[in-house]
Order: sequence, then C-alpha cells, then structure tokens
Amino acid sequence: MTSHQLQILFLDIALILVLARGLGYLATRVKQPPVVGEILAGVLLGPTLFNGAISEALFPEDVRPILAGMANLGVALFMFAVGLEIESKTLRGYGRVTVVSALGSTLLPFVLGIGLAFVLLIRHDAPNTGAFVVFIGLAVSVTAFPVLARILTDRGLSRTAIGGIALATAAFVDVVAWTVLAGVSASVGTEENFWLITLALPYLAVLLFVVRPLLAHFLAPGGRPAPATPLKFAVVVIGALLSAAATEAMGLHHIFGAFLFGLVVPREGAAALRADIHDRTGHLTSLLLPIYFVVAGLKVDLGGIGMSGLLELGLILLVAVLGKFGGTYLACRLLKLPRRSAATLGALMNTRGLTELVVLGVGVELGLLDGSLYSLFVVMAVVTTVMTGPLLSLIGPKADEEEGTGETYVATAAGAESEPAPVRDGSRGPL
Repeated sequence: MTSHQLQILFLDIALILVLARGLGYLATRVKQPPVVGEILAGVLLGPTLFNGAISEALFPEDVRPILAGMANLGVALFMFAVGLEIESKTLRGYGRVTVVSALGSTLLPFVLGIGLAFVLLIRHDAPNTGAFVVFIGLAVSVTAFPVLARILTDRGLSRTAIGGIALATAAFVDVVAWTVLAGVSASVGTEENFWLITLALPYLAVLLFVVRPLLAHFLAPGGRPAPATPLKFAVVVIGALLSAAATEAMGLHHIFGAFLFGLVVPREGAAALRADIHDRTGHLTSLLLPIYFVVAGLKVDLGGIGMSGLLELGLILLVAVLGKFGGTYLACRLLKLPRRSAATLGALMNTRGLTELVVLGVGVELGLLDGSLYSLFVVMAVVTTVMTGPLLSLIGPKADEEEGTGETYVATAAGAESEPAPVRDGSRGPL
C-alpha cells in the first residue's frame, strides 16, 4: 500500500465509526436497536446520494478491497458469535410451541416468497432459476436472532415466557435458514469444484466428534468451570477463522464455517468462558461490522428506483410482513395461545436486521441478486426491523393481561419445564 492509500483507509475507517456510532445512538433515542442506525449509515455513504459522488470521493476503488476484507472478517466473527449464543436447552426449553411457531414463521413466508420470486423473474434475470426461487423464499423467512435478543432486553421481555419462546423460535429459524442457504450456495457452485461440497458432511462430523471433544478438554477440563485466558480466546478465534476458511474452500460461504464452529464450542462447564469469549468478540465486531454496513451500502443505489421499483418494494414488504407476522400468529393461535401473545411473537419474528444483510450479501456473491433487487431487499430489512418496536408498543408490553391469561398460560401452553433461558445483555456489542 502507498502512503496515500493508507491515509485514505484510516480516514475512511474513522469516518465510518463516527457515523455508525452517531446514527446508532440516534436510533436508540427513538427506541430502535443501534443496528438500524448503522445500516442507515452504510446506505448514506453509498451511491444513493448525489449519484455516487460522495462514495467515489470517500472510498476510491483501490481502497475498497481492503475494506471488503475487513468487512468479511467482521461478518465471520459475527456469525461465530451467533453460533456461540445458540444453546440446545434454549431450543428445547419451550417444547411444542417452539417447533410449531418456528414452522409457521418459516413455512408461510417461504411459500409466499416462492410466489414473489416468480413475479420478480418478470423483470430480473436469474442464471439459476431454481436457486433464485429458493433464495427469495429464504430471504423473506429470516429472523435476526442477535437483534431480537437486544430488543427483548430493551423491552424487559428477556426473562418472560414470551421472551424465551421468541428467542427459542428465532434460534430454530436461524439454524434452518443457514442450512437452506448452505444448500443454495452449494447448488450454485461451479462444476470445477462441486465435488468439494461433498466434504461438507464429513467436515461437520469432524467438528462434532473430534474438534468439540478437544475444545471441551482444552477449555473446561473435566467439565469443570475454568477461567478465561488470552490463550483460550486466541485458540477459539483461530479455530473459527480456520473453519471459515475450510467452508469457503469447499465452495460454501465462509459464514457457515464460522457459525458451525460457534455451535460446537462446548457448553458444559464453560458458561462463564463462553460469555467472556462472546463479549471479547463483540468488541471486535463493534469495530468491524460498521465497515460491513458501508461495504454493503456501496451496493445500494435507490436513486433510480422508479415507479416499477416502488411497486416491487411494496410487494416485497407485503410478502415479508404478512408471511412472518401472519405465519407466526396463526401457528400460535393453533396452539390456543392468547391473541396478544401470538401477536407479540409475530411482531418479534418480523425482525430481520443484520442477519438479512448477511443473507443478501451471499445472494449478491452467488449472482442471484442484481443491484436493484439487492437495494430493495436492504430497504425491506431496515423497514421490518424498524417496525418491530412500534408494533410491540401497539400490541402492549405484556401478553394478554386484558384477557386474564398472562404469562402462566403462555408458559403452560408452551410446555416450558423451567424459567426462560437467560438472554445475554444485548447492550453489549454492536447490536
């Protein structure tokens, strides 16, 4: 790098962090998660304003690859933290209501998304029609697990039955979403390296039956709580990066490797250690994820959206909101959960945030989304995340007090065997 490039890079990073922090703080002032402001910062620095004059001046072409590399590191660490935060006891802690609400939250938007995909194909070319259709169905089915955890904490719902069910459902939906996205990514792989994808299952077996026991022995010998050390943190992060590199080499996206490594980090006797690793990773991602938002924002151009684009945006929003909210609500009502409880869960599942941006970024890399369609889906991600707070306020802070059912009814219907699993303080980290 030349001295001039280095100066521009440092100035760009400083500008990104200042704008992201500033808009993130303003978002919290209007009762929105900081990620909303950070995403908007990325869009504002992109080509939407002044025909791209600002983005071209601030982010010259020779600096963008470096920013993209830092952004990919940030999103890999973010996905590792998501995997680290998902616990099996969270997934099974609320019995049948978790499975039923997760199915409703996934299947209805996915089916509606398939119909949406065929409408979008009228104006947008797709080199792989089958992968495009599945991808659009997936894109409207996503729920942002980390952003949801932050909203639950901010709303005081993290220790309630509704909060526990929402978190368990979102975790279930996330696991399904990443699995489907991995399949889409594999199907778009070229014939040259398609055989590498067959290594995915053996690799998963190695993670589960070799890496996980070794990590358990290293992090918490004998299943006993052990203190966190810089060496342990370094080993875990190195493992996440190597896992990301492995899945990237297989023709899958690097986010899957990082996510899987987070899932296999042992839970027994390592709760405090995992919390410490999660917090330290959060410090890194709080610096790197704003760069990811800007790199993503450089692909968002809403300047020439036109009337046809607005109609497509309206259709995308309709499918996304109706599918997520409606699917979750209907599934919960089938279990005879009270109306307000079902509506609360529906509003929470409609949160998309950064998880949606990661999915959309994979779609762009795979050639499934063109620039205009990517821009419209980014707007959908922001709008659906922003509307979660107002929807919750409209529904009411507590589920079904007016109906005289309350949290006890919800917990009983859910089949919960214990208190809701604690939600890590969402105020830490970038979300």
